[in-house]
Amino acid sequence: MIPSQMLKGTLEGCIMAIISRQPTYGYEIAEQLKNYGFGQIAESTIYPLLLRLEKNGLANAEYRASEIGPKRKYYALTAKGREELASFLASYRELTSAVDRLMDEMKGEST
Repeated sequence: MIPSQMLKGTLEGCIMAIISRQPTYGYEIAEQLKNYGFGQIAESTIYPLLLRLEKNGLANAEYRASEIGPKRKYYALTAKGREELASFLASYRELTSAVDRLMDEMKGEST
């Protein structure tokens, strides 16, 4: 399981990546994260992030009828959100590259 502090800084970017593919709703986002190996992320964690994305103009939301139960709020990235996702991805790749270099160097020292 990924520690919550480690996940905290990347979860918003991961949610943007999921909703960049197609409009989706909170529970489905939680399920997709789980399927990718993030473990069980509570909807109470996801919804505040979705609201912040919407408030910051990075995502739009619309209610759609559900086949079962009440309407669901679907989220989709805006053009600004796609720019932010690209920026997140570049920063994330830079970070993982730096961590990989450090860990590779440490691995070499231990042999």
